[in-house]
Amino acid sequence: MKRAFDVTFSLLGLILLSPLCLLACALVKLTSAGPAFFTQERVGQNFRSFHIMKFRTMVADAPRQGGELTAGRDPRITGVGRFLRATKIDELPQLINVLTGDMSFVGPRPEVPRYVEQFYDDYEELLRFRPGITDIASLKYRHEAELLGRSEDPEATYVTQILPDKIALGKEYIRRQSISFDLTLICKTVLRMAG
Repeated sequence: MKRAFDVTFSLLGLILLSPLCLLACALVKLTSAGPAFFTQERVGQNFRSFHIMKFRTMVADAPRQGGELTAGRDPRITGVGRFLRATKIDELPQLINVLTGDMSFVGPRPEVPRYVEQFYDDYEELLRFRPGITDIASLKYRHEAELLGRSEDPEATYVTQILPDKIALGKEYIRRQSISFDLTLICKTVLRMAG
């Protein structure tokens, strides 16, 4: 049932949102050098790696310039990128990840391999399920970059405070998951995006 929902609505979303996606692609390409899309290795269901897709919001070689975390008003973020991040339009290409089966609309957010390795035992539980575009943690940490920007050591704050809480919230989602709960989280996500 959940997979049928994912396939149906990711395909519908890609069709309906294609004008917005084309505009986002054009804006990214016209305002900064580099590809329109950013892909990054993440760990998915059953520890299978995949590449998450987003519209590029940073300079093309951002990971080499400052690592994987984004904190505060990171100078690597482009002008258009700030808008795409604020509106969450940068996340729309993940509909492709949902359509291909790497992700679901709702599920624990996928992490990069090095963080999964640090919390391997926890991810053994979380990665029995497809990771999602949104979940309880996505709503709570919608402004994660700003939170990290207030930290003297963003990496330490992420690993010792934020990520353990995200993992706990992922486990809470797994305990509570149902079609109705998924729909509630999707509605809350859309309302936060619109608000």
